[in-house]
Parts: sequence; structure tokens; C-alpha cells
Amino acid sequence: MQIETDKTATATTWTPSSSAEDIQAMPDIADLMERLRFAPSEGRIWLDDQPMQLIHTSAMGVLRRELIESLGIERARGLLTRMGYNSGAHDAELARKLRASSALHDSFVAGPQLHALEGVVQVEPVRFDMDIERGHYYGEFIWRNSSEGEEHVRIYGIGAEPVCWMQIGYASGYTSEFMGRPVLFREVECRATGSDICRIVGKPVEQWEDPEEDMRYLQAESFTRGLSAVIHHSKTAQPNAETAAMFADGEIVGVSTGFNAVCHMLRCVADTNATVLLLGESGVGKEVLARTLHRISPRAAQPFVAVNCAAIPDNLVESELFGVEKGAFTGATASREGRFERAHKGTLFLDEIGIMNLTAQGKLLRALQEGEIERVGDTQVRKVDVRVVAATNLDLKKEVREGRFREDLYFRLNVFPIKVPPLRERREDIPILMNHFLHKFCLRHNRNVTGFTARAIHALLSYALPGNIRELENMIERGVILARTGGAIDVAQLFSCGEQWDVSTFGLSGDGHVSSSNRLDANATTPPAVRQAVERIEGLLSDTDDISGFSLDQIESTLEEAMLQNAIRRAEGNLSAAARLLGITRSRLVYRLSSRGIQAAPPEPEASS
Repeated sequence: MQIETDKTATATTWTPSSSAEDIQAMPDIADLMERLRFAPSEGRIWLDDQPMQLIHTSAMGVLRRELIESLGIERARGLLTRMGYNSGAHDAELARKLRASSALHDSFVAGPQLHALEGVVQVEPVRFDMDIERGHYYGEFIWRNSSEGEEHVRIYGIGAEPVCWMQIGYASGYTSEFMGRPVLFREVECRATGSDICRIVGKPVEQWEDPEEDMRYLQAESFTRGLSAVIHHSKTAQPNAETAAMFADGEIVGVSTGFNAVCHMLRCVADTNATVLLLGESGVGKEVLARTLHRISPRAAQPFVAVNCAAIPDNLVESELFGVEKGAFTGATASREGRFERAHKGTLFLDEIGIMNLTAQGKLLRALQEGEIERVGDTQVRKVDVRVVAATNLDLKKEVREGRFREDLYFRLNVFPIKVPPLRERREDIPILMNHFLHKFCLRHNRNVTGFTARAIHALLSYALPGNIRELENMIERGVILARTGGAIDVAQLFSCGEQWDVSTFGLSGDGHVSSSNRLDANATTPPAVRQAVERIEGLLSDTDDISGFSLDQIESTLEEAMLQNAIRRAEGNLSAAARLLGITRSRLVYRLSSRGIQAAPPEPEASS
């Protein structure tokens, strides 16, 4: 067995020579096992901060059989693959957190170890080469005791196709999240085909010659590109109008549960004429989804007309939407069609609909109800056949209550609402979007950037992204421009405008101590008694002559009280949550609080007489 890691800890190569050496080289699993906690009194099992369940393997077999027989094998395989992908992406977050300071190899193999800990499969690495900055990955693994494969064989017997669909999805999700770019695994041997073992091979999507065959199982709907759209670009493609848009037509990407739910909603409403209301924060891609809805609808061959209501002055909204007749007002030297007429037989997208003034709202309501408009300065009524898609980042119910939006118009628009979740709630999509935008901007700006450093990937996955996809797109374009040719994008090239992300870094505190925090004055908030107890521990563990200070009982009491109080504060007084943070039961926490006279929450004020 041979493990090679470069000096920057962003590349590693694993080549085992015997199974005994493999076991010895794998890091201790104790750090993962201690994150698994059982709380029978609460009916909970936790893996770190993620709720888990123990499910009979036979029950999973029943679920698989029901899905196959009710949905068909193709749709069932897709659903199970996406379930596995979601699980793998969540475990990658846990691995990154628990082994942040470990060597790259030890950090990565937390995924196979978690898969075994969760009772899914025993994983034996055959070989994997990983260079995060260059975007290179090759992984080959053997699976033994595959619960998914064995259950499929029990129900259906030996067949001709690999069947470890959830496990393949897990491997793809885990590695994609870890690498910061889409990685696709294939099962090249399977117990369900008569082999003694299961064997999988993984590579970045663009390095497979025919990835579409497997990628389609990660696409909730046929109109999405799932993991990646870059494979559809020609290597000799030139910058054009498509590369200037966030996504070219047909190239929306994502695999998260939230993304897939939105795609299902679009598919359901696409072949109708119902008005659609897209709700979500700024930058989540509402216009991209509106264009996709138009593209997959029967109106696809007709015009798609987009209007940003916030960009039109109040006194021009009516003429922009409904048109104007010659002579209607000073400067109207010619008759002009409005957006409704231009979108006839097609789709009209009204972005930022919540900003529209009340007068224009009333006329828009009539157009939606009657399907007819009047140009400004005209008496002729014109019939229009338009499918309206509206979007807003405002809470329209609140706007109605406060008198800024008409209630009747709200009910007219709210026929088929689709809530688009922010990017922070679907982090599985971030590596896919990172890779998509990297290729897009390398092509647009004629740059050769290999990928992202491990630090940059960790920072982007930890950052809240208040600007959502639009902010991520801008950050990666900035990174592509600033990165050196042939190099990788680093943190400083992404975060250049004072953004803050949730990641621990080491630095000097205000009193000169090294602190694991992103605040310079982090230690300033630590109680003096706790700092003194920590210094006493450091003195006892070193060979220093100065060992005066607290007794062992004082140290234990001081640190325990501080930990109890801090856990309750972080859990906002929720004892069950605080107990999980401390790795103890709720009853044990209550006992410790009582024995030390600590109140879980401030007492309620007495009622006045």
C-alpha cells in the first residue's frame, strides 16, 4: 500500500498492496462513532446534528419492490439514486467538519467509513488519485456485504444489470461535494449480476465518454441537466449570447431535493394555461425557471417577453404593458404595441410584480380576468392570449395586509405558486453550480483555470450566500479573472468584498492567545475563570515549572459549569438540544444543572397582585 500526499494537502494518491495494510492505513473510526448518539427517551438517533433512523433492510427491500412495480424500473432507479446522492452530500459536510485538520486522504475516507458505520456496505479502496486544485479525480473501490445488492437479489434473483443504485448515488454525492465539482460513479461489477463483489469507478463528469446514460438518473425531470451542463459545450465553442446568460436554454442544473421539487412543479403546470407565481429571494433563478417553463410548454414556439416591473417608472407602466396610440400624450409620435400584445400566444413574465403601483395593478387585474387590453389613448379593446408568469421576492400576503398590493390581484396571480428555496437550503447544488460557472467564465474570458482550492471549496460551502445563485455566479467570475493561468481559484480571489463565512481559522486574540475563531477578539468573551483553568491544564500537560493555580476539582467544576451554560445558551434554553450538543441524555443534563444550581432559563416574573 502506498499513500502520497503533496505539500499543500490538496492532492493524494492511494495504492494499496494488501487488505491488511488497507485496514492499518485507514484512520481510526472513533471520531465518527462518537458522533452517533441514541436518545431512546426522545425517540431520536443522531449522527452529529443530523437525525437518523434504524430501518430493517427487509423494509428497504419492500420499498424498492413497491417503487419498481408502481413507477417502473427507470423511475424507481432515478428516485433511489437521488436519495443516495442527498445522503452522500450530507455525509461529506460531516466529514469536512470532523476531519478539517486531517490529511486529505484521512478526511476523504470518512465517507467510506460512514457508509460502513451506517450499515450500508463495507468499502475497500482499490485506488484513488485526487487533486482538488486541478480538478482531477479517479477512484476505484470494492464493495462487500452490500445491503442494497443482497436485498435486490433476495427479491428478484440474479440479473443482468447492476442494482446498487442508492450506493452509487451516495458515492457520487459524497465525492462531488468533497471535490467541489460533479463526479460520477459507475458500478462495473455487482453481486446482483453474479459477481463475488461489487466494484465501482468514479471520475469527473466531463472525463466520461458517455455520462448521459448515468446522469439521467440524477435528473428529476428531463428538461434539467442534473449534475452538469458543461459536457454539452463544444471544446472549441466561442463566447456568445448563451454564455452571457446565467444558464443557456436547457441547461438548468441541480440535484437537491428543493431543486427537484421545483422541477416537478414546473412539469405539472407546463401543459396548462394557469398563471404561475414564482416566490423566492433575490438571485434564486426565478427568471431562469420562467424561461424553462415556457420552453417545456405548448407555447414554446411563441414569444417569451420579460418585464422588470421595478425598472419601469410608475407613469410609464401602463403604456409599457398595454401599449400606446399615436397622440395619446406629448411625445407619442407613433402607435406602439405593449408587452401583452408582443407576448400574444406566448408567455409574459412579470418580474418584481410586488413593486407595481396600485393603479397599474387594477388594469393588470382586468387584463388577466378578461384577456383583453386597451392601449393608452385608444378606445379599441384588443383580445390577447397570454400565459402570465409573475415573480417576486416580497411577501405578498404582508403587502396585501399593509395596503400596498391589491388582494383581488393577489388571488388572481396565486393560482399556482412555486416557492423557490434559497441556495443555503440546497447546498448539494453548490458544487454543481461552481463547476458550471467555472466552465462558463473560462470560456467567456478565454482563461485557463483548473478549479478551486480545498480552502475555497470549504469557504463557499460554509458561506450563507445571501445573494444566492447570482452572488455565486459573480464570485466565480471574479475568481476566474483573478486566478493565475493554469492555477486554481483560492479564497482571497472569491471573498474580496468583506464577506464573512462560517469557518474556524486560527489567529491571535486580543490578549495574545492563539484562538480557533474568525474573530480577533474571540477570547475576550471567555470568562476569566475558564481561561485560568485552561492555562492550568496547559501547565500540567507541559513541563513548565509554574504549576500553581486551580486544584483538579476546581478545574473540573469550572469547565463543566461553563460547558453547561454555553450549551444551554446555544440551544436557546432547549434542554434536549443542549443535551445533544454535550453528548448526554436530557435527564443527565437536568441532574447536572440541578446539582450545580444552574437554571435552564430565567424564571418567569411573578404576576402582580
